[in-house]
Amino acid sequence: MWSKLLCALPFVLFLVPYPGESSEINVAAKPNEDIASELLNAWKEGCAATTASTIVIPKGTYPMTQVELVGPCKAPIELQILGTLKAPSDPKTFDSSKDWLTLKNVDSFTLSAGIFDGQGTATWEQEDCKNTGSCDKLPNNLSFNFVTNSLIKNIFSLDSKLFHVSVLGGKNITFDHVAIKAPGTSHNTVGIYISKVPDVTIQNSLIGTGDDCVAIMDGTENLVIKGLVCGPGRGITVGSLGNTPDEEPVKGVHVEDCKLIGTENGLRIKTLPNSQPGKVTDIHYNNIEMEDVKNPIIINQEHCPNKKNCSIEKPSQVKISKVSYNHILGASASKVAVTLKCSSAVPCEDVEVGDINLTFNGAPAESICSNIKPVLSGKQVPSLCS
Repeated sequence: MWSKLLCALPFVLFLVPYPGESSEINVAAKPNEDIASELLNAWKEGCAATTASTIVIPKGTYPMTQVELVGPCKAPIELQILGTLKAPSDPKTFDSSKDWLTLKNVDSFTLSAGIFDGQGTATWEQEDCKNTGSCDKLPNNLSFNFVTNSLIKNIFSLDSKLFHVSVLGGKNITFDHVAIKAPGTSHNTVGIYISKVPDVTIQNSLIGTGDDCVAIMDGTENLVIKGLVCGPGRGITVGSLGNTPDEEPVKGVHVEDCKLIGTENGLRIKTLPNSQPGKVTDIHYNNIEMEDVKNPIIINQEHCPNKKNCSIEKPSQVKISKVSYNHILGASASKVAVTLKCSSAVPCEDVEVGDINLTFNGAPAESICSNIKPVLSGKQVPSLCS
């Protein structure tokens, strides 16, 4: 499957230096020795500089324990990784309150290049994680907490123990030419998890994991995803939403010019039944290609993966509105290619569907609709909500 992704989108690592003058700080790295303390020392020096600086990790493979790079810094700062960083394979060596590499409270930051090997293979087989989904004590490969006006480019995240990339808070972050890889059997290895942050762009990237390629959570606003190839995994997902009180709305999501290959879901919005109130609005999907996708288009407001913690007896209170699907084509891996299952308490409103062509085994697929009256235009294969 990964070879299909590489063929579907040209992916070349390239380095673009920070414009203008920038001092270079070389990390004193020795192969097969933990690089964490040397990276922290270089960060402290660069963060204190009053002019732009670039921290460089040279070519080679380096083990690295947990690192937190904390700002604010006095000037723009770049971390340029020319080699591979490897996490400890045993999760018991980690502080469970921290992720592997964390950037926090930083403005005007650039992460350019680098391979981040989370060595999560053995971790996914842990009994509690595999059977219960309780993976909270495992570290993400990369966390960007309250990072603003920043660029993440040309990185490769491999086999994270939990999420590959987590984005919390902050503003105005671009992910460009990012590759993320884990097998479809890896549990909870979300590609990019976004919460409570406006103005994020993900472009020209490859993501294949055992969970969502992109997970869009509450407080996400003005998100653009374009030129993404996704698979394996569970697709591009808004939610789950409605789990906690006072969730911030998800609004202004634009997904365009993307391809999904062999994923469990394609374009998904999911909310819990019997939920807290919430809002999803201004969500737009355009020019999306599906290849062997089980649920190409799905709104599920009865998402209840663990029957012990939720019940479908009471409807979701999350309002979904102003959603559009246009020029969605390809092959479904299941007979029902379009599921628009909205809440009976707060039915979906202002949903537009135009020009879709989704087949199953070479024939038109089917659709399921409830509590929704979409506005239809253009070609409709399958016929919707009839």
